[in-house]
Amino acid sequence: MNKIITILFTLFISACNSKEDLRVDLHSFSEPHHVVTTHLDLDVEVDFEKEIISGKARYEIKNLTGHNQLVLDVNGLEIDKVTIDNKVSSFQLGYQDSILGQPLIIDVDEDTKAVSIFYKTGAEAKALQWLNPKQTAGKKYPFLFTQSQAILARTWLPCQDSPGVRFSYTAKVKVPKDLLAIMSAENPTEKITDGEYKFKMNQAVPAYLMALGVGDLVFESLGEQTGVYAEPSVIKKASYEFSETQKMLEIAEMMYGKYAWDRYDMLVLPPSFPFGGMENPRLTFVTPTILAGDRSLTSLVAHELAHSWSGNLVTNKTWDDFWLNEGFTVYFERRIMEKLEGREYADMLSLLGKQDLEHEVSALGHSHKDTHLKLDLSGRDPDDGFTDIAYEKGFFLLRLIEETVGRKQFDFFLKKYFTTHAFKVIDTEAFVTYINNNLLNSQPKLKEKIRLEEWIYSSGIPDNCPKVNSIKFDAVEGAIKSFLKGYPLENIKTQGWSSHEWLHFLRHLPKDLDRNDLQKLDQAFGFTSSGNSEVLNAWFQLTIPSGYMQADKDLEGFLLTVGRRKFLKPLYEALYKKDPEKAKRIYKKARDNYHTVTIQTLDAIVL
Repeated sequence: MNKIITILFTLFISACNSKEDLRVDLHSFSEPHHVVTTHLDLDVEVDFEKEIISGKARYEIKNLTGHNQLVLDVNGLEIDKVTIDNKVSSFQLGYQDSILGQPLIIDVDEDTKAVSIFYKTGAEAKALQWLNPKQTAGKKYPFLFTQSQAILARTWLPCQDSPGVRFSYTAKVKVPKDLLAIMSAENPTEKITDGEYKFKMNQAVPAYLMALGVGDLVFESLGEQTGVYAEPSVIKKASYEFSETQKMLEIAEMMYGKYAWDRYDMLVLPPSFPFGGMENPRLTFVTPTILAGDRSLTSLVAHELAHSWSGNLVTNKTWDDFWLNEGFTVYFERRIMEKLEGREYADMLSLLGKQDLEHEVSALGHSHKDTHLKLDLSGRDPDDGFTDIAYEKGFFLLRLIEETVGRKQFDFFLKKYFTTHAFKVIDTEAFVTYINNNLLNSQPKLKEKIRLEEWIYSSGIPDNCPKVNSIKFDAVEGAIKSFLKGYPLENIKTQGWSSHEWLHFLRHLPKDLDRNDLQKLDQAFGFTSSGNSEVLNAWFQLTIPSGYMQADKDLEGFLLTVGRRKFLKPLYEALYKKDPEKAKRIYKKARDNYHTVTIQTLDAIVL
């Protein structure tokens, strides 16, 4: 009998594996080629005391093949019951995968139109960060935000958690009466006395763009279609910093077509947010680390706005095609900034990006498969693919195409690309076919010069990567030479330098500067007391190896208050290399302030 059971179990696993091979996206258990979700009605309550979200997710579905099961992704959710037409339906949870979570398998009929899942989130829901009042700017009320990309939506919402599945949604969210709830949808601008908020998102979005923020928030308009939400003590600073957002939107529309999402608003999150920004439609989440006071870091806003076309409108089919989201977005971002601030400004951004790309390739290894644009992330967390390869190698490929065929022709192609694929998904192979048929095949000599397939499917940086020059950076390098020759720092002309020039300056100083040199620099330019997070991050990467103790207090303060992974990863790497015990001590104090996305990265470095 046991032998028969073993044989049957083996056959079942084999059948499951063969069925999984039909899935386009191997980071999702869902089978949208059989039954696909098309619309969500969400009705939930946010409980800060228990730190859970609970309620009902009702999906309208289309059964494409007459299949008898709807498969959703869940990870750590407690499923109370499932109903169809108000009648309890049978369901089962499949094997728990350490990365992907579990499939929620629901029995349906061929004519089933809607399914309701009653659920609550678990204690380890990775998408959710619950902040106590002390972790907020106002120190009076708690705060909650979600971070669904890449595959974390399934930790707070049962869903087909694949970028290839889009659905529209409505939502009703109950929160404490003193707080405001906002989503990646049509949003209120003021608190409602009973704390019950209703939302509508008519445009279909993938699950990774589902977003919710709850806190003591106020709103300020930035223009006809743009605005910003923030805590009361932050709102004026944020509205000043982002005052050019409406202009950015108008520039973007002139280049690549009408904005498809009605409004573009932003939410400034507490410092623990792990990224610079997250392009949730209608409501970009942004880090407070870009509030430098001089609008010097707002290219990040241009980047998240650009995602409204590349990513949100035309979406990578799987996370192996992530460069189609980010490479296009970096290219579009720099075109917006060029129009806003001039070519020289955009070239500074491109040169800093080239430095990031070269550093990433060096760190991964020039022949490493993760330096390909088209990735193979099967069996891995898709977060592994969120590197500067997708962003900067993708950008330089697109810049190469622009320089080879001409900007006017490339812009015509891009506008057609966004229009043709609007509200659709695309993978790398489909993109190669499309650009060949619509741009490159008619110009075989230029196509050969670009070497498209080499850029996409080969490792490292191809030798035809575009060259970028900057007169302003040339002047910065002249200042570095003067300093190294012993020229008095007070006589070096740095007046009017942007954040980008200072960043270039710090990146190109010798890595073995002694403490006396660092002290001279600090006294002359006040790096340790800088209010600019990019500058601080670059400065601390110099002070840590040298043991420049005058910066230690500010370094620890930075690590305890800032949760942006881009900054924390190199700082903890440097600190652990210099003084492992000190790194562990600070990390132990700071860890609870970080989002799980950041913790996952830093645990591997420090613990």
